Amino acid sequence: MTRAIMFMGTGSDVGKSLIVAGLARAYANRGLKVAPFKPQNMSNNAAVTVDGGEIGRAQALQARAARVEPSVHMNPILLKPETSTGAQVIVQGQRQRSMTAREYFRNRAQYLGSCISSFRIISQQSDVVLVEGAGSPGEINLRDGDIANMGFAEAVDIPAVLIGDIHRGGVIASIAGTFDIISAPDRTRLKAFMINKFHGDPELFSEGRTFLERRTGTPCLGVIPYFPNARYLPAEDAVSLEETLVTSSTGTKISVLRLPRIANFDDLDPLRMEPGVALSFVQPGEPIPADSRLVVIPGSKSTVSDLAALRREGWDIDLKAHVRRGGLVLGLCGGYQMLGQKIHDPQGLEGNFGSFEGLGLLDVETTLLPDKTLTRISGTHVPTGAVLEGYEIHLGKTTGPACARPFALLDGHADGAISPSGQVMGSYLHGCFSADDFRYKFLKSLGILSGNLRFEETIERTLDGLAAHLEAHLDLDHLLSLAREL
Repeated sequence: MTRAIMFMGTGSDVGKSLIVAGLARAYANRGLKVAPFKPQNMSNNAAVTVDGGEIGRAQALQARAARVEPSVHMNPILLKPETSTGAQVIVQGQRQRSMTAREYFRNRAQYLGSCISSFRIISQQSDVVLVEGAGSPGEINLRDGDIANMGFAEAVDIPAVLIGDIHRGGVIASIAGTFDIISAPDRTRLKAFMINKFHGDPELFSEGRTFLERRTGTPCLGVIPYFPNARYLPAEDAVSLEETLVTSSTGTKISVLRLPRIANFDDLDPLRMEPGVALSFVQPGEPIPADSRLVVIPGSKSTVSDLAALRREGWDIDLKAHVRRGGLVLGLCGGYQMLGQKIHDPQGLEGNFGSFEGLGLLDVETTLLPDKTLTRISGTHVPTGAVLEGYEIHLGKTTGPACARPFALLDGHADGAISPSGQVMGSYLHGCFSADDFRYKFLKSLGILSGNLRFEETIERTLDGLAAHLEAHLDLDHLLSLAREL
């Protein structure tokens, strides 16, 4: 029989995604076939699945932790923010349409059927389904029509566990308060709670644990100490980039522009972890550091509006000065499109019809098209001959003279472009820096000395360490016993 249980948080960023990933690896290590599931996610970090769609990057990591291929059914509804009040709606891996927040809120209940059908497909293939909620069930103003938390748990009749983050303070009030304000039927669905990100001696929280067990009438499954190696795993959303992150003060400087709608920024994780590289995110209001060797324009969920934001920051002027000084520029996906002469949006896919001036650093032009490219792909980096692999996930086609000098040859077709000087490069390929040999040769070709990072091995070692960490501090047998047989 398949068993399923849902993990909800007292708020966003309390560690739900990480805990589900660690539990997936822990239960997989016990010989169980585990699958992650998140009915509704909001993130511009997406992954391409084996069945040709896209899901939240966190669910792809959880699938990897479970040692199964990611599927569109692990995250049937993905919302990719395009503006402050609107998002692209992805249903079972495919782009459906763009909607304002109010429009989606009014109509979200219509997507419950897709969530349930995907859940049933995943359940039929698994021994254990670990379901992750979004935000908090304490957001009672969102309860009517909810498909992300208690609304989904009620629809498929599964129990839930509440996760609180003690690192941010107020964990006793947030857990007790969540139990107090949700409805009685929802309250009975919460079977236990756990405390995450504890610093120091867990015994110092024993009185708080006892109070919460008495107040909520549910057991505490454990107090989880802070897991510092979580920094090696991909972040789910751009909240982690709100502060300027500098990995080293001694390596060669690589600067990444923190675009408002930055997407798939985990492309840069291997560079961030690379010894000999000092990677930092340039925040709005900051100039591009003049001593940068390489400036990266990352992916964007809204290329035209992010290009306008880039100009408002004066980064277009900084980039041209950087190139005049002999510096290097790499554009990835939306960043590649920005480097060209023009971006054409004849159908108003990003909200405004027309053509828009690019940065003019590559002799290419991009036309945005409604059909989204979603594919895993492999090939060869043209300048170094190194083998690379990754995935494409974009709207639009880029052409022009600079494409005669491609960045890579991917499964028989050319990708990207390189300027005649070799200083400016663009590519649609996400995830390519995960390949150690390519990353080493790419950095070496730029005059950047790197270390001996084994990126994929590091991710696997971290997931194993996380699983062991949860085994040591949670009652995993009790947790599994709470899951409902479907």
